[in-house]
Amino acid sequence: MTSTAATAATADRAGTRARTGGPEDGSNVLEHILGWTLVVVLAMLVTQLGLI
Repeated sequence: MTSTAATAATADRAGTRARTGGPEDGSNVLEHILGWTLVVVLAMLVTQLGLI
C-alpha cells in the first residue's frame, strides 16, 4: 500500500475527508421550486410559439 492510499484510508476512517465543493446536504425546496418554475415557463413558451 502506498503512503497516499494509507493516508486516504486513515482519513476515511477518521471521517475527516476534505469537502470537494459538491452539493450541500440540506433542504432542496428552493431548487425544486425553481426547477418546476422553469418547466412551466418553458411549456408556456413552447405552447405560445406553436411548436407542438
